Amino acid sequence: MKQTRPYPSAAVTAKAERALRSGHPWVYAEEITARSGDFSPGGIVDVFSAKGAWLGAGIYSPESKIAVRVLTDNANERFTDAFFERRVRYALEYRRRVMGGDFNACRLIFGEADGLPGVTVDRFEDVLVTQIMSLGMELRKDVIYRALLGALAAMGVGIRGIYERSESPLRAKEGLEPLSGWYEGAPHSGGTETVITENGIKYRVDFENGQKTGFFLDQKYNRRAAARIAPGLRVLDCFTHTGSFALNCAAAGAAQVTAVDVSESAVELARTNARLNGLEDRVEFVAADVFELLPRLLDEGAGYDFVILDPPAFTKSRRTVKSAGRGYKEINYRAMRLLPRGGYLATASCSHFMEPELFEKMLRSAARDAGVGLREVEVRKQAPDHPILWDVPETEYLKFYIFQIV
Repeated sequence: MKQTRPYPSAAVTAKAERALRSGHPWVYAEEITARSGDFSPGGIVDVFSAKGAWLGAGIYSPESKIAVRVLTDNANERFTDAFFERRVRYALEYRRRVMGGDFNACRLIFGEADGLPGVTVDRFEDVLVTQIMSLGMELRKDVIYRALLGALAAMGVGIRGIYERSESPLRAKEGLEPLSGWYEGAPHSGGTETVITENGIKYRVDFENGQKTGFFLDQKYNRRAAARIAPGLRVLDCFTHTGSFALNCAAAGAAQVTAVDVSESAVELARTNARLNGLEDRVEFVAADVFELLPRLLDEGAGYDFVILDPPAFTKSRRTVKSAGRGYKEINYRAMRLLPRGGYLATASCSHFMEPELFEKMLRSAARDAGVGLREVEVRKQAPDHPILWDVPETEYLKFYIFQIV
């Protein structure tokens, strides 16, 4: 292998070469055919084709199936602190531009989509909540965090602390232990709750105990789209979590809103958020299993004009896509049966592995079985603070559809 820089070298298969040349940044362990030099965990590695053509450089992870996460195909790059500081600054400048007034509560870094693989950073007003899932970024997090605080300060944004929620089992695949708590490398103050405003709705965010980083920011504009449909309608919001779709619909003038979640703690937090917005008298909260509730409502002849389905990911791997498809079909079929002709359905999937074609196939099948037609109102994805790189399919995961039942 020809080596042009002072890094160890990995030669890769033709399949890996094709992927890298198309813009995908991952090299799997089984795709490495030869090695030269000292491969250190989390260190920089040059990647070459079988014929010796330089394809890029990235970070090596010895325990992960993804052995190298390529950071650049620019041979002039040097991986100093300035390189990572620049990546952070670009990410923040992008959010400030595309999110505008929503910059106060948005995802600041979205892993590979920002050239910082395995790094997630959410801003909740004056708190940053982070997840780091790759060894290379864990070793460089001090640089990344300093860059975040410095760039935000230059934008006039004060941050009272960085809270780490690096608890995913994915860390074990990188040889990392789970980690949760305030980052001690920077000053921090106050408790582990804060209040954010999104679409004019206030939410209390418990970033210590809430799911993922404490609040799901990716549906912010989909909530707004649902709210446009809601005025005067009787709304059933399933898998409500923190009450976000329900509260958007209530604030928009829905005639009645029922919000359902299987988690008692989620329902209590949703009630808190309703009180925070003066909407407690306009939303009924129910702790129930949606899979059991929907058929019961159908049997009871419950009347709703608008059903919203925003379930958690039913699949996190390709192996379970078929069983997940059955789950998605069950709830969508029941919702379609529950709605009258002319009613509305908003339905989502946040699983990357439930690809749009599969999800749409499921919806068509559910509609046929329910004996209804679907008139498409709108098709949406995740908000632009979770950017999609067309060369990296893994960055696209959220699907959101609004239909009228005909």
